[in-house]
Amino acid sequence: MVEAVQIGYVSDEQYAALCGVAVELLAADGRRTVVRSAPSGAIEADVEPGDYEIVLAKDGFGPKRLKMTLDGTPRHFRLMRDGLLGYAWPKWCVGGERVAFRVHAVEEYKISLWRYGRRREFVRNLGWYDNHGPWANRQVLPEGHFVETGVGWHSGLGHVHQQTVAVPRRSGLYWFRAITPSGRYSAFPLVVAPPEPRARLAVLASTNTWNAYNAFGGRSNYCMAARTLERPIVHGPTDLPRYQTGPYGEWSGEQYEPLSFDRPEPANLVRRHEEPHDPIEGRMPCALAAAEWRTLAWLEQHGYQYDLYADYQLHDGTLDLDAYAALLLNVHPEYWSEPMYWKVKQWVFERGGRLVYLGGNGINCKVEFLNAQTMRCCNHWALDAESRFHTAVESEANLLGVVFSDAGAMTAAPYEVVEPKHWVFEGTRVQRHDVFGEKTLHERCGEGASGHETDKISPHSPGNVCLLARGLNPDDGGAHMVCFETPEGGMVFSAGSITFPTALLCDRTVARITANVLDRFLDTH
Repeated sequence: MVEAVQIGYVSDEQYAALCGVAVELLAADGRRTVVRSAPSGAIEADVEPGDYEIVLAKDGFGPKRLKMTLDGTPRHFRLMRDGLLGYAWPKWCVGGERVAFRVHAVEEYKISLWRYGRRREFVRNLGWYDNHGPWANRQVLPEGHFVETGVGWHSGLGHVHQQTVAVPRRSGLYWFRAITPSGRYSAFPLVVAPPEPRARLAVLASTNTWNAYNAFGGRSNYCMAARTLERPIVHGPTDLPRYQTGPYGEWSGEQYEPLSFDRPEPANLVRRHEEPHDPIEGRMPCALAAAEWRTLAWLEQHGYQYDLYADYQLHDGTLDLDAYAALLLNVHPEYWSEPMYWKVKQWVFERGGRLVYLGGNGINCKVEFLNAQTMRCCNHWALDAESRFHTAVESEANLLGVVFSDAGAMTAAPYEVVEPKHWVFEGTRVQRHDVFGEKTLHERCGEGASGHETDKISPHSPGNVCLLARGLNPDDGGAHMVCFETPEGGMVFSAGSITFPTALLCDRTVARITANVLDRFLDTH
């Protein structure tokens, strides 16, 4: 009699255990065995080692047929939930290049391309997509732990049905938007850099941060940061290390498995009818591309021309800083490579570049690019370091003038004026101790342009840094708004707050301060 042996585990795209999955095992000699997965996702069957055809199926998920040799090693099977989800590949490009759209759908869908600037702007309809045979657009997940290597979804079937498009040459933030006859909707972003510099202002999209927070596949830099657990998750607070360790316990290891860009980003979306003046709904969009769009919308509404780039395009040299008068960082540029940092540092301190930092918790963690598709977060802390970036390089306060600290995190408040005579406040009529930035479009932490995560002056800040305003967050946790100049004519302005740019479209003082900075940094006086 053959004893039941463990075949492996089955989980969904979030690495959550799936109970009741029907598993059919067909041996080479024709013997068929059918079992169901346990609540833990475990699969056991009375079978001998050998070659099998394995079929897995569960209502609400795409079925899968595999050929596999069972040798006693537990296998990890992954099923994809029914729905509509996609991503551009690559996720950034240069205008005029061809980009694929990789879409998971259980029915036909219509997809279109839109540019998100001063408003959402329809670019073109890309067509309706389906193919012959049932569920031709239903993508499958790789078996095992795929966050490290990507999902590798197809973008069309065969030579004729390729799903690619030549993107416009105009730089900017674009979204592919997909809809189905039953009413499903999905959107996914694309960063388009200019074929050649066209503006005096470059804006950097925080694509590294988007990837670090992307938990598709079950892992991100905040959930199983070091590596995927050996068993699927049944209950997050019970099973996940982040709930079993102290503060920053996720980052207590020495080695961290990579995070592939080749995955959908379900949280990095915009709602179907969303406009730039609308509040940003959802926990994650408040710090991702939807929030960055608000800055781009404000720039265009006020006549500021800009070229948009992805983080990797600064890393690999596609972004030539010397072609621009100023560089703008936006919302939450937390994850930077060492080459990115030194390029900007040298440009500001040695060649007179101007840096506009409209964000919070910036350059806080070093990343290594294994290639253009994969990055690794270096989450190491040192006792004398202010951040995970400082451990390997130098404190980001040397460049930004400020650095993140825990005080004030997950709160929001207005700023209080400290130096009303400084040129950044020209035209605002503010006096010392006046407050501004009381309204934002950021809903995660309530109202206040100093919030979510905030940066402050530190011993590593340049000696000539000027404190302009401070947030009124609890526990002295408000953002420090600062400005300083370098001997070679470089200039830096830092808002020190994730929520600051989401106040641009609804707070006159925040808008005027930012306009003053840009006008001076771009030499438009």
